Amino acid sequence: MGRRVMKLDVLYEDNHILVVVKPPNVLSQEDSTGDADMLTLCKEYVKEKYSKPGNVYIGLVHRLDRPVGGVMVFARTSKAASRLSEEIRSRSLKKGYLAVLRGCPEKRNARLEDYLVKDSKKNQVSVVKEGEEGAKKALLSYGVEGEADGLCLVRIELETGRPHQIRVQFASRGCPLYGDQRYGARVNTAGEQIALWSYHISFMHPTLKERMDFFAYPPKEYPWSMFDIESVKVNNHGTL
Repeated sequence: MGRRVMKLDVLYEDNHILVVVKPPNVLSQEDSTGDADMLTLCKEYVKEKYSKPGNVYIGLVHRLDRPVGGVMVFARTSKAASRLSEEIRSRSLKKGYLAVLRGCPEKRNARLEDYLVKDSKKNQVSVVKEGEEGAKKALLSYGVEGEADGLCLVRIELETGRPHQIRVQFASRGCPLYGDQRYGARVNTAGEQIALWSYHISFMHPTLKERMDFFAYPPKEYPWSMFDIESVKVNNHGTL
C-alpha cells in the first residue's frame, strides 16, 4: 500500500486542526516497517493542497492501534497540539468506540476498572492486581447496542487510553473482540479483521473554544453488517 496512492478521508480542517478517518491496518505514525502511516499522509496532504515548501508541521496527539480504524484528530500548530494534549490529560477530550465481541457481557451497561501492565518485548498487555510494579489504572464505560449470530455490539467510552485497553479488558471477562488474534486466539480465526472502530471524537477547539463532535462509522462488512451501526449515537458529548 503506497503512501502516495492513498486518499486521505478528511472530515474537517482549518488552520489549527485536521480531523481524518484512519483506515484499518494503517499505522498512526511511522515505524521500522516503512508502511503507510497517518502522520506522514497528513503532512503530504497539507503540503500538496496548500503548496507548502519545506517541512510541514503536523502534531500527533493520540494514536489508534494499527488494526483499528476510525476518527483521529491531528494538530496543525504546536499551540493546538499542546492544548489538545492537555485535553487528553484532563480527560475533556472524549473518544467513543464501537466493538463487536465474541459473546456478551453479563451487564448491558457497566464501567470496567482494571490495572494493566504492558510487556513491551512481547507487545502484550495483562490484567494485574492493583499495586503491582508498572500497573496503570484502565477505565472505560460501555453499553450493549445489539446481539446477533453469537456476537455482541458494544459502544464504549474510554476514560483512559492505555495500550490495547479495550481489547484486554473485554477479553479478561471472556468476551474477546471479534478478529482479535492477540487476546482471543481461541475463538478467532487467522485473517479476520479485528472489529474495533473509533466512531466518535469530541473536544474543545484549541482556539475557537467551541466543543466539536465528529463521527465516522465502520464499513458495512461482516461482522458490522449484522447490526444497525448508524443508529448508535452518543449523548452529552460521549457519555453513555
